[in-house]
Amino acid sequence: MRLVILDRDGVINYDSEQFIKTPDEWRPIPGSLEAIASLNQAGFRVVVASNQSGVGRGLLDMATLNAIHGKMHAMLARAGGRIEAVFFCPHAADSRCACRKPKPGLLQEISLRYHAELKGVPVIGDSLRDLQAASAAGAAPILVRTGKGALTLQAGGLPEDTRVFDDLAQAARALLAQV
Repeated sequence: MRLVILDRDGVINYDSEQFIKTPDEWRPIPGSLEAIASLNQAGFRVVVASNQSGVGRGLLDMATLNAIHGKMHAMLARAGGRIEAVFFCPHAADSRCACRKPKPGLLQEISLRYHAELKGVPVIGDSLRDLQAASAAGAAPILVRTGKGALTLQAGGLPEDTRVFDDLAQAARALLAQV
């Protein structure tokens, strides 16, 4: 099984400092939905692993988060793609949970659910914590410059084996070239 794990905000859709709190605020980054569809068509299973502390902070409830994901799934289906599952940490940043990135808990949960070894599995994110979680789980960290990615790259300190691409579309093309 070929698996790709994506962060959501800043990778698939535009991010916001005020959090994505409604379906109307969820807007795909140009080319991201088509990139996911191309990965699907090449046999990749695409899964999302996302910190969603807005839930823990009371900025949105589970029904709203589900509506946001419903919009994402519907738009992706129209583009010919599919996200198999969305794994998320609903806890606030000050929690001591094991699932909030940079801890690898979400990725380990994906590994268990899919009975998949994470070694070499691409994890695409726009923040250092995405890359740190990937590295801690033994996966292959990939940074995109969208969202917080350009600032993350500028700040440095990336895991040693991090690959960097302009956006999800460019990262997907690189992954497809390896198939």
